[in-house]
Amino acid sequence: MNWTGSIDYHLLEIFPFFSHQLFLATVAADDAPAILNGVLLSLIVIYLASKIGAEVAKYFEQPSVLGELVAGAIVGISALHLVVFPDSGFAGSSSVIIQFLQLITNLDPTTLDRVFAAQSEVISVLAELGVIILLFEIGLESDLRQLKQVGSQAIVVACAGVAVPFALGTGGLMLLFNVPAIPAIFAGAALTATSIGITSKVLAELGRLQSTEGQIIIGAAIIDDILGIIVLAVVASLAKTGSIDVMSVIYLIISATVFLVGSILIAGFFNQSFVTIVDRLKTRGNIVIPAIIFAFIMAFLANAIHLEAILGAFTAGLVLDETDARNELDELIKPIADLFVPIFFVTVGARADLGVLNPAIESNRAGLLIAIFLVLVAIVGKLITGWVVFGQPGINRMAIGVGMVPRGEVGLVFAGIGSASGIIDKPLESAIIIMVIITTLMAPPFLRLAFGKSDEPPTAATEATID
Repeated sequence: MNWTGSIDYHLLEIFPFFSHQLFLATVAADDAPAILNGVLLSLIVIYLASKIGAEVAKYFEQPSVLGELVAGAIVGISALHLVVFPDSGFAGSSSVIIQFLQLITNLDPTTLDRVFAAQSEVISVLAELGVIILLFEIGLESDLRQLKQVGSQAIVVACAGVAVPFALGTGGLMLLFNVPAIPAIFAGAALTATSIGITSKVLAELGRLQSTEGQIIIGAAIIDDILGIIVLAVVASLAKTGSIDVMSVIYLIISATVFLVGSILIAGFFNQSFVTIVDRLKTRGNIVIPAIIFAFIMAFLANAIHLEAILGAFTAGLVLDETDARNELDELIKPIADLFVPIFFVTVGARADLGVLNPAIESNRAGLLIAIFLVLVAIVGKLITGWVVFGQPGINRMAIGVGMVPRGEVGLVFAGIGSASGIIDKPLESAIIIMVIITTLMAPPFLRLAFGKSDEPPTAATEATID
């Protein structure tokens, strides 16, 4: 029996993300060796791109995440076509890695497309695990007590960061570009997103994660993520039926509130239980394995009630941050994050099509003017958030605003859903993608510049996290 092929195939079946279980069930077991080869080659490319990009960024004194995003764009759909995905409109024959596999294994065209789709699915799942682990790590490095202290400011920042860009974007598209109401509302909703993954990584690298500004940004980004889910539910329902499903919106608001408040309330009880479990375990991994299990349980629960898995992972990190094992857990989680997180950042860059910026292509021109407008609204709408913070004299308001700017993978999700549902046309989709690319790439260096103007030094704790 081919145990390797059997195990590889069943590994593919245990990841129920992205609602593709039916597809995975159709993958033939005989394809498993080719799928594994495709995954391994993709990971080789991703890790090489990640490390080279991070080192180049470090050389130019920029955050490593910027190098990983740019490296992803180079190996992705914008240039080398080494890491590409079916949901970006690519077939197996467009992937250089799949072409190489075909060359050495003589795959037939039907098998080639199956292998490409399954390999892409595995990489997507690994990227999803990467951002879950990243947010768990960020939760561990955050301070729940300090996060509670800036909670009111974070709520104000998040609400402003959703309301201002949504209103300016929707109104501007309708008045200036005569975009119909529903596509304009959808594009306005895409402007509300904030990529907590990108911002939090930069804050950690700069040693500012536990600063007051950093905690406000992280708290606001988490709340912004919840509000973004609610906004997406509203516009999706509006696009489908022409009316808003009020009960769905109420359900999301209640479930998000109960999840966050309930997690914070059980923190004290759970911490004692966690320490007891750790003390009784005597084998290797006695701390990190229970912690990862808890993070995955929280991520699963959040995903199951139609929130974001990353919200559950972040909450798990916050809860465990209060335990006596916190410092040791911080160190143990870093190698795991080093293994999975680069996959997330490189694939975000790989999915960004920089070709939409080329005005020489006629189909891009209609979207470029709209894109310029969306980029301006995306930046201004988030920069304003720094100036709504209250009760914090001397705070770096520019840093807070810049920290809320990147849209990253969240914005691409909005663009993908809008395109797949037929809500937005190609020019408007291109404009949204351009906005996502520019805000994502500009945030890391500008966040560094913004904090460079602050007199507040990094804390010893956050300096330790980036050594």
